[in-house]
Amino acid sequence: MNSASHPQPSAVSLQMGARLALIGLIINVAFAIIKIAGGVFGNAYALIADGIESALDVAGSIVIWGGLRFAARPPDETHPYGHGKAEPLSAVFVACGVLIAAISVAIESTRTMFQPHSTPATFTLVVLLAVVVVKETLFRYVIRFGRSIESLAVETDAWRHRADVITSIAAFIGISIALIGGDKWRSADNWAAIFVCLVIATVGIRLLRPALYEILDTAPRGKIVDHVRNAATSVPGVVEIDKCFVRKMGLDFYVDLHVGVRGDIPVREGHDIAHDVKRAIRASDPRIADVLVHIEPA
Repeated sequence: MNSASHPQPSAVSLQMGARLALIGLIINVAFAIIKIAGGVFGNAYALIADGIESALDVAGSIVIWGGLRFAARPPDETHPYGHGKAEPLSAVFVACGVLIAAISVAIESTRTMFQPHSTPATFTLVVLLAVVVVKETLFRYVIRFGRSIESLAVETDAWRHRADVITSIAAFIGISIALIGGDKWRSADNWAAIFVCLVIATVGIRLLRPALYEILDTAPRGKIVDHVRNAATSVPGVVEIDKCFVRKMGLDFYVDLHVGVRGDIPVREGHDIAHDVKRAIRASDPRIADVLVHIEPA
């Protein structure tokens, strides 16, 4: 059967993740324009800061979308293991952008804190409520899908939606205090903007660490190593498992395995056992793209 007409599950998942990133991109473009315009016309620094964060989300969504599209490409002569590393690389790029943005907006909010400015407009609260509802709904859907396929890039995209929810709530509280408290509490808007930046920076650090771990081929989370070992030991002729290394490449896993067999069996029999081990491991988990089995005398 032609594999070109029937894409691998990981490729389909990456394409679905790319579509979700594209939806997030469209929503972030709309909210960035609404927030920044509302903040400018409504004299709300916290809303402007939140709008800048949404504008950065637009750039992040473009990077995530492009990274997932590139990671979905099949292996070729120059990339025999596929293009999966594009997925955590895009997550690293977005996380670094989030950190830089948080620092920049915090500096600007601090600089303008004690300068005279008008009281925020009431309509800015309506904008923020709409953002919270839409973004929280989007977060719950995207994070569920990202965890189901174990995609760092998709999970990164989801947590940026949750960060937008938190920052919008903070902006809502700051603007509300500035409206209720009057002239003496106008700086609450700036304090809310600074809090928004702290949340953004925290999310950026949270996103950066797992992406770096994957790029450095850190042992994958979960029980996949145990599943690989159990599948291998279930094959007749396998005496022991000496070494078992698993690394993640995009949404796929690659396994390097040292299998101990009886030392007096023919080479052909050891070769057949190696193929049986490979088939058993790949059948145990559809995310396992390839298995390299090294046969040793037990």
